[in-house]
Amino acid sequence: MAGNFGFGPGNPGNPGDPEDSDNSANSNFNELFQQFSQFNIPGFAFNPQSLFTQPVAGAPLINRETIRDLARKFITAQSELPVGNVDQSQIQEALDIANTWLDEGTTFPALTRGVHPAWNRRDWVDASLDGWQKLVEPLAEGMANALTDVIAQSGAEGNPAVEAIGGEAALGAITPIMRNFMGQLIASQLGNSVGQLATTVTGSNDVAIPLFGLSTRNSSESALPTALNTGVCEPHLIPQNILAWAQGLEIPIEEVRIYLALRESAAARLFSHTPWLSEYIYSLVQDYGKGIRIDIQAIQEQAEGAMNSGELDISNPQSISIAINQGMFTPEQTPKQEAALAKLEMALALIEGWIDHTTTLVGENRLPAFASLNEMLRRRRATAAPTQQLFSTLVGLQVSPRKFRECSTFWSEVEKIAGLEGRDGRWEHEGLLPSSEEISDPAGFIASTTVPDDLSGLI
Repeated sequence: MAGNFGFGPGNPGNPGDPEDSDNSANSNFNELFQQFSQFNIPGFAFNPQSLFTQPVAGAPLINRETIRDLARKFITAQSELPVGNVDQSQIQEALDIANTWLDEGTTFPALTRGVHPAWNRRDWVDASLDGWQKLVEPLAEGMANALTDVIAQSGAEGNPAVEAIGGEAALGAITPIMRNFMGQLIASQLGNSVGQLATTVTGSNDVAIPLFGLSTRNSSESALPTALNTGVCEPHLIPQNILAWAQGLEIPIEEVRIYLALRESAAARLFSHTPWLSEYIYSLVQDYGKGIRIDIQAIQEQAEGAMNSGELDISNPQSISIAINQGMFTPEQTPKQEAALAKLEMALALIEGWIDHTTTLVGENRLPAFASLNEMLRRRRATAAPTQQLFSTLVGLQVSPRKFRECSTFWSEVEKIAGLEGRDGRWEHEGLLPSSEEISDPAGFIASTTVPDDLSGLI
């Protein structure tokens, strides 16, 4: 690899000179990033041409097609079964039963029946792409901005190394390339993660995030086929993944299907009638992304300590890959980031807790195997829940199973005190939801956030 990474003097006055910086920069940067790709970061797909593409003003940093292509490749490698008419009929029957029961357990009304309630894995990927792109874009922007700041600081400090590669003008040239690289890196990692999720989620809303409310395009702009243009959060189930989920349970598949339809339909009702929720979650991810900073000195000290202890071998790409994947160079979180993660954890736990409580309310006395299915869900959620996988990958957030249980208990107590209307009314605004400290005292929380009918005592 050339020592100047493509920013040597060259001969800009002679376009035909092969050593001209305009020609050699791309070649040398290709070598640099090809070596980076050897670190085996999960899902990283190196595309040298995209690094040198001039960014379009206002265009997302994360490439939607990269996410889609990598997710599809993952699905293809794992096998994919088509969805037939029998699947559509069976899924629709399960959703109809679930919605009939849920009418007794929530004030949120059922949605209009869809034309294609059963999806295959690729359908779920294609329908959710816009939501993934918008959700993760703030993280890519945060990382790219942090990298840009480091580059700018290097120039401002008069670093001799900066002069060696061509001075501040060279830094200005490297900035858009590094931004493109960061977008490509995160899009590749996300594409792999979405592909993995597509093989495990049992329904469109199984990640327990209002993902389809995050779409960056309206239905008239969408490139999706009509079958996938579902508007917001219509319930869908994935027959292939349901069969895998039920394997080894020795429970009739019809019961499993209804159980999962209950959860899917409950989530769809909640998300469809809380339009603010998707933007709230997005804003928390955005707050986290804005706080990302790269402390070069801290990273250098960390790397030196790891090399001295033998934990890191800088000449071995596999060793560096392990260090990156284990979070060795993860920057410390700021107080603002910690606050955003705390709110995000609470929002995700409250969503899961509400779904747990609502489905238990209407299903435990109707499905003979409900308790067994619930226990199986909790065990799997503790080890490989879709939401856990996603946010652990994105921001290092792991919502504890205990927090899920506490929130389920909270909603159960609120329903006993205030009824279904009082419980579901809490989803009208984020200010009506409890903090982590308040879920342990539902009665006290309700009393402190409810305006009395008779205000005479306040005069």
